Amino acid sequence: MTLAKEQPSPAAEIGIRQFHPGDAAAFRRLNEEWITRFFRIEPKEENVLADPQRTILDLGGRIFFATAGERCVGCCALIRLGDKEFEVAKMAVEPSYQRAGIGRKLLHAAIEEGRNAGAQRLYLETNHVLTPAIRLYESLGFKHIPENRVVPSAYERADVYMELILV
Repeated sequence: MTLAKEQPSPAAEIGIRQFHPGDAAAFRRLNEEWITRFFRIEPKEENVLADPQRTILDLGGRIFFATAGERCVGCCALIRLGDKEFEVAKMAVEPSYQRAGIGRKLLHAAIEEGRNAGAQRLYLETNHVLTPAIRLYESLGFKHIPENRVVPSAYERADVYMELILV
């Protein structure tokens, strides 16, 4: 009787890297998949997905990718809101790679980069139907923002607002 070698978990084979030239199509593909599954592409979003270089990176933001070999299977953006503040946005993981810790790896990378960039606060907006994402954010220290501190969102679907204080 031969014993099969244990297969490494999908998350163990995943690399995390920042945006490279040519990654815009993967960023759009990953985000369109989850957005259209639950919601619709909104006007502000169309601009971001059409040109992440101009709308995120050129303004001091960052985009992270989870890769399996050469394929981008997840992403997460940090959008600069000010000198000491970023928004965590456009986090997506391909359905076949979900529940393997990839979102957690992406979010860890974003938090660490926010700290390295001198951010004092990370902010995010989401929707209550995305409960696995909300649980992930909570598990990494994000707190729900009280209603009296919520600034209205440009996204119709946003109804959950959270922050992580880094100082």
